[in-house]
Amino acid sequence: MTEWAREELHPDHAQSLRVERLHYDSETGHQRLRVFENPTFGRVLTLDGVVQTTEGDNFIYHEMMTHVPILAHGGARRVCIVGGGDGGMAREVLKHATVEHVTMVEIDAGVVEFSKRYLPTLSQGAFDDPRLELVIADGAEFMRGTKGGFDVIIVDSTDPLGPGEVLFTDTFYGHAKRALNDDGILVTQNGVPFLQGSELTNTMRAFRALFVDSTCYLATIPTYAGGPMAFGWGTDGDGRRTPTDVLKGRFDASGISTDYYNPAVHVASFALPGYVSRLIP
Repeated sequence: MTEWAREELHPDHAQSLRVERLHYDSETGHQRLRVFENPTFGRVLTLDGVVQTTEGDNFIYHEMMTHVPILAHGGARRVCIVGGGDGGMAREVLKHATVEHVTMVEIDAGVVEFSKRYLPTLSQGAFDDPRLELVIADGAEFMRGTKGGFDVIIVDSTDPLGPGEVLFTDTFYGHAKRALNDDGILVTQNGVPFLQGSELTNTMRAFRALFVDSTCYLATIPTYAGGPMAFGWGTDGDGRRTPTDVLKGRFDASGISTDYYNPAVHVASFALPGYVSRLIP
């Protein structure tokens, strides 16, 4: 009998992925972790039944949350990742030789350990890079107490439920703003606007009060069903206005190979459909 993993994150929409083989199924102190094999997407990680990442399409999410702010900034040396226990975000950030230090704050040590074992293709050795400092702590508590000095902060959170809920509050965003350098950039995961519009609206309302430049940009990730995903963008700098030719020069100089990101996609991702624009206060 075929087994299907059914995700019911949204009240009026569900998706199912075929489970060809179950690799891991266990409760940690914070959440239920499962890793299973799907013929199209490879290994799939779910937390409490909700798809977090897959071997097949994670490159879209991770490339767009890292290369967009880092290349727009142009001089990022210190980067903070909140969440990202699977190591995919660190993998992409550390591809930038100009990044000198990455602080990764993950609340659940269990996610890191089983990702190393069951999803090694996501981190690709990132946890062994000497530039990476792994901090096992609550992201909100860390941001409240950090001295900051970050050029880019990437909030790779789960949905605003359970442990991830505090990463969507005005207080957290205020602490993150304080932890940025003057022209630093904050990017956040803000769900699929067609199905989770209030998530984007609430973040953008907070960003508007905090930053000179606040908006979102989009990317389509197949397993985050319901349309393109939104990434919040907040900065007091002018990174969003970086010309395409300058982005291309920075991208070419980095020597990074990508499967989704390129400078033209970077610029186009800030062009918002009407229904998304109307969600931004």
